[in-house]
Amino acid sequence: MTERKPPGVPFESWVDKQIRDAQGRGDFDRLPGRGEPLPPELSTPYDELWWIKRKMAREGLSALPPSLALRKEAEDTLTAAYAAPSERAVRKLITDVNVKIRDMMFRPPPGPPLGMKPYDVEEVVRQWRERRAEKKPDSELQ
Repeated sequence: MTERKPPGVPFESWVDKQIRDAQGRGDFDRLPGRGEPLPPELSTPYDELWWIKRKMAREGLSALPPSLALRKEAEDTLTAAYAAPSERAVRKLITDVNVKIRDMMFRPPPGPPLGMKPYDVEEVVRQWRERRAEKKPDSELQ
């Protein structure tokens, strides 16, 4: 596109004509992504930190302070423990997260306080058993 916009022609009409001509020549046929939907981030409002967020997601980094990240991990672990297939798996999950909670409790966190204490393994196992018993049909309990 080296030609200049002729005088008296509206800019929009001239640009539309250039695009139509390029389509007719097949200039857009070999572009990457042709025929694919636009990425979802194009439909969201503009975010000045988009490139930082994309880089952090690609590198597997978290922006949460360590204590908040551990709190989230502990909640996820508790959910996973309730869905675990065996009592042994429940005990392992809870014991592992308790080690991390105790470690965070005994050293000053760089962010907000953790505000948690280790889970009672026996209590979590008891709740796991109750939930498992609720899910079984009556025919399996007999």
